[in-house]
Formats: sequence, structure tokens, C-alpha cells
Amino acid sequence: MVNENYEPNEREETILQLFKGGRDSDEPWGRVNPLYLREHSNLDKGQVEYALRNLKNAGWITQLNQGGLYEFVADPRES
Repeated sequence: MVNENYEPNEREETILQLFKGGRDSDEPWGRVNPLYLREHSNLDKGQVEYALRNLKNAGWITQLNQGGLYEFVADPRES
């Protein structure tokens, strides 16, 4: 369930933008792993892990496997 009251911080917003990249084009979007997030932002490993954990707990993303693949679920601010 998506927590509609959750307010992402600046780092989490960066992560969300990377999840959403490509959705307005024909590019694949919505699935990333932590390494991709670190390579495409100025966030370090701990910052990425913390942001992913918070977004997962809020129901905005889900973890697909133990290997670290995450998928965008919803951003309730866009409804």
C-alpha cells in the first residue's frame, strides 16, 4: 500500500527521478539497482540504501529480488 502522506527528502527525490527517467519516451523505465543510482547521482552507497529503504517502507517502490533490483510502484503526488 502506498503511503500518500509520505514526504520524500531531497535525496529520495533524486532517486525517484532516476526511477522515472525515460517514461516520457520509448525508453525503458521504472526499474533500477543501487549501483545504477550511485553511478547516475552524487549519492554514496549509504545514502542510496537509506533512500531506497524509506521509499520501500512508504510503498512507493518495491524490491523485486535479493540481488537488489527495485521497481517504481507509484508517486501519489502525481494522482
